Amino acid sequence: QVQLVESGGGLVQAGGSLKLSCAASGRTFSSRAMGWFRQAPGKEREFVARISWSGGSTAYADSVKGRFTISRDNAKNTVYLQMNSLKPEDTAVYYCAASRSGEIVTLKSDYWGQGTQVTVSS
Repeated sequence: QVQLVESGGGLVQAGGSLKLSCAASGRTFSSRAMGWFRQAPGKEREFVARISWSGGSTAYADSVKGRFTISRDNAKNTVYLQMNSLKPEDTAVYYCAASRSGEIVTLKSDYWGQGTQVTVSS
């Protein structure tokens, strides 16, 4: 089992920055791909970014490419999402997800955090 706890959300003005953290429990964190997803009111949950177990491979949604950076610290069992140049359309609940060992992280992944609210004012 993996438990995930997100933090770092809040209210920020357009153009500002936030850094989200996701702390994972368990001894298998370093073998799992991790990802960030978001869900805006009235919309479906969508992919934001993912990172491989080693941190050597990352991928981003086109809407955040060049503005967001995903990273991880396996010694701290934590994955991060640095968000710069935030826009009002980035407003959403942001969720952290973990894959099963050896798999990529997707919307169908088994392990999810409770989410953290990010609100970007114009």
